[in-house]
Order: sequence, then C-alpha cells, then structure tokens
Amino acid sequence: MQTLRKSQDRGYADHGWLKSYHSFSFAGYYDAAHMGFGNLRVINEDRIAPGSGFGKHSHSDMEIISYVLSGELAHEDSMGNIKGIPPGDVQRMSAGRGVTHSEFNHAKDQTTHFLQIWIMPDVTGIEPGYEQKTVPTAEKRGLLKLVASPDGAQDSVTIHADASVYAGLFDGAERAELALDPARKAYVYIVRGTLAVNGTPVGAGDAVLLQQETRLTLTKGRGAEVLVFDLAP
Repeated sequence: MQTLRKSQDRGYADHGWLKSYHSFSFAGYYDAAHMGFGNLRVINEDRIAPGSGFGKHSHSDMEIISYVLSGELAHEDSMGNIKGIPPGDVQRMSAGRGVTHSEFNHAKDQTTHFLQIWIMPDVTGIEPGYEQKTVPTAEKRGLLKLVASPDGAQDSVTIHADASVYAGLFDGAERAELALDPARKAYVYIVRGTLAVNGTPVGAGDAVLLQQETRLTLTKGRGAEVLVFDLAP
C-alpha cells in the first residue's frame, strides 16, 4: 500500500524568527491522523532567521537527527559539545535520560534551512550521546546512501532505534532501488526537487508512506534530494 502526503497538507507555524513545516503533530499543530509513522515521530522542516535560534531546552529518550540543507546550524549541549553543522553533515543526538541543548543561526545574512527528525528509541534511560559525520555528495549521487542505522554500518551515524535512514541525490536517468521488508514500514520524504517514487510523481515537501511493499524504486529526478526511512512496524 502506497499513500501520498502532499507538502501543503503539513502543519505550519510562523514564529517570525522560525518558520516550520510539521509532517506530524508537533507543538501547536495537532492531527490525530498524523501522530507519526512507525517509530518515526517528527520531521520538521525549519528555517531559522539570521541571528536567531532555539535557546537551551531539554529532551529525553529520543533519537534526534539534524540534516542541514543550507546555511549552518550551531549546536551546544550539556555533554560539552560545541559544533557547527554544515550542509552535508548528519548529526545524531541520543537524548537518553536527559540532555539540554541549543541550536542557533549565527549568520547575519543567511537563513539556516534544516530538517529536525525524531525517531523513537528502542532503549530508554541510556547515557546521552552525540555523533556527527560528513556524507560526501558523491556518495549520494544516484544512490541511496545509508546515513543512520542501529549498528553504524557503512560509516553511518548510530541510532538507538529499529530504523535506518538513507539519503540520495537524483537527476535525469539516475535511479535507485531498495528492497523492502513488507512486514516493516518505509517513509520517503522529498527534500527538494521532483522525483518519481514507485512511479508516482512527487515534489519538495511531499512524502510517500509505504506499507506491505517489497521494493522502492526512485526515478525521473530533477534536482532531487530524498530521505528514505526504513522503520519498525
């Protein structure tokens, strides 16, 4: 079964310094039909105005992935990490039994555009953790590159969750296929550009929800960037 969720059907919040689209219920946006998908709980597409950001706030028992599209995200946390996250990097923070952090755009003239992703962990109360890796563009070009996984395979960041995340870039005749376990779920999120997902045309901000499917095929990309989530049922 394949379900299309259009970009315009997402929740939206405009806080002035922050403009955010919510794929699932979050903060002031509530939709009982979209509370998450499998163990994927949050995909927020955030744009932070220059000189603005999220002040110190806390999380617990959540696997949090930041995927920067443009600009740079400054991160500081209670574990002692002070990092800049540029486009091409994947950051993972395991909140575990509790962590405090802030995220900021220090640029004076550039908006930071990034995806904030939350995945429910399969263990709770663990020691908080942090990991950040650069994924070269060449490793995503016409391919689905594993960027997050439970075991850190293929130099991906390690998440404490029954989920794997792939990233890919597609143009023209480039295509990729991924075998799916029909007992699991898959969520395909179009970051930018246009693409065909199992033959269905989609654009930026759209998502395709797959259940009881055995294969994912990506074709007809035009400036496309995509994230694919292999999820627990």
